[in-house]
Amino acid sequence: MQCPVSQAPARPRSPALTLGEIVRAHGHELAGALTPEQGSALAAIAACRTAVLGGHVAKCEQCGEQVHFYNSCRTRHCPQCQGLAEARWVEDRRKDLLSTEYFHVVFTIPSELHPLFRLNPARAYGLLLSSASWALLQLAADPKLLGAQLGVMAVLHTWTQTLAYHPHVHCVVPGGGPSLDGSHWVQSRPGFLLPTRPLAKLFAGRLLSALDDSIASGELLTAGETDPRRCLKRAARKRWNVHAKPSFAGPQHVIAYLGRYTHRIAISNHRLERLQDGQVTFRYKDRANGDRPRHLTLPAADFLRRYLQHVLPSGFVRIRYYGGLSHPRRRRWLEQARRLLEQAGIPPLPQPAPTPEHETWQ
Repeated sequence: MQCPVSQAPARPRSPALTLGEIVRAHGHELAGALTPEQGSALAAIAACRTAVLGGHVAKCEQCGEQVHFYNSCRTRHCPQCQGLAEARWVEDRRKDLLSTEYFHVVFTIPSELHPLFRLNPARAYGLLLSSASWALLQLAADPKLLGAQLGVMAVLHTWTQTLAYHPHVHCVVPGGGPSLDGSHWVQSRPGFLLPTRPLAKLFAGRLLSALDDSIASGELLTAGETDPRRCLKRAARKRWNVHAKPSFAGPQHVIAYLGRYTHRIAISNHRLERLQDGQVTFRYKDRANGDRPRHLTLPAADFLRRYLQHVLPSGFVRIRYYGGLSHPRRRRWLEQARRLLEQAGIPPLPQPAPTPEHETWQ
């Protein structure tokens, strides 16, 4: 009989360079200039899968062969520690799928708001997520447009491919929902969910109003030359961008696609090319030129500063559910949605088999 330990699936290909190696070599250059969350993230990443965190042993009960592994840090900002969390999340969310078209909607804020967001990340990011979802739910409830009760999953991202600061929200929405009176399923037009210009106006108005209220109540900090109300006035004059498109090849592909978004962090180890003479080179996709692959080289300390601006406030929840998918309503809303879909002649999706345990290795 073959040894289960020796026959276990091979580890994924090791990257040429890891974020941990960069932190161990140059993290000290940022000492004294970090928030508590940033300092904790760097310390965890530096220790991840090293002797600092200890290790564990896998032993075959048949032949006694042993394999040693270093422990992971499991911080959500570590590129080495997202695989298992993603796989578990995907497995858990499969049961929420509906047999309908899905849409991917992205809400972006003007750069004029960036100073205010940098100073108040927890408050501002929370308002960004809730405002984007509110706009979707409000517009979808308009009988002239859709007249449906939507369910929304929203994910906060704060970066571009070059690690620039760029807060935005990815929302994934089924293309329809129960009617407002709950009597039947309302399906959106094929390939079209809602008009984006009214959606952007609702989003902008809601977020700016919420930020203004927070300024009035003293919940937003200010510093230096940052005049919060001037930021709001400048942002109000800008055109706000909302993009919506049909997502995925079909409902069965939704969750795998989602997992990449929900547990993605600012940069993966596989995009890191080299650390040489104090310079970090990494790959990125040039969005302005058809996602053409490019390279960017930065001093290691500057690279780490870019990365650290995407460390979230302690305890901040960046994956949130609204409308029919909100935690108090989810079970009943999904039951109602599936019943109404079947009444409309659309059968439920078959439940996929659980992912084999070895495929969730990290």
